[in-house]
Amino acid sequence: MGGKKDDNERRSSRGVTRRGFFTAVGAGAVGAAAIGRAQAPGEAAIATAGEPAKVALRINGRAYRLLVEPRWTLLFVLRERLGLSGAKAGCERGECGTCTVLIDGVPRYACTTLAVEAEGHEITTLEGLMNGDKLGPVQQAFLEEDALQCGYCTPGQIMAAEGLLRANPRPTLDEIRTGMSGNLCRCGAYTHIFKAVQKASELKKAGGR
Repeated sequence: MGGKKDDNERRSSRGVTRRGFFTAVGAGAVGAAAIGRAQAPGEAAIATAGEPAKVALRINGRAYRLLVEPRWTLLFVLRERLGLSGAKAGCERGECGTCTVLIDGVPRYACTTLAVEAEGHEITTLEGLMNGDKLGPVQQAFLEEDALQCGYCTPGQIMAAEGLLRANPRPTLDEIRTGMSGNLCRCGAYTHIFKAVQKASELKKAGGR
């Protein structure tokens, strides 16, 4: 017995003993469990953050009051909650521009804009460019210049053009190319799209818009 005790003492002087090792591991496990319990309230807070929030959105000159989840995009709310399907769902990651709308007159991707972010701002969708049943100047120009093929990207192209012409009513061809560069047309109808933007500039000027 005395020999074993001496061996344990010698091992203790050189490093961690078997008993000390398991004691330390056990203490660490208890500490980790305690930390896990301390984080639980934070996890609960994250879960409750998904609860619907009341927002007031002004879209095409009309006020809407509705409940939205914080994670909902403006695109989702426009299409699935309000039935405004002019903005299309394309890549849904801010690359194609199909979902373009105007926020305070500036083109924005609705798929990367949260609905709660849009509160307090003026939102304009494709539907808002209509004058009753009459097409707006940009819409009319796209029709006249045959600036579409499959047509899926066309609503976003029109909204990007509208935003460009509000900021710069008489853009050059290079300015049009730059201003429309955030919107992709997989059919490759760019030449007609650029002509449509030039035509829309003329129609807006003639109509005092």
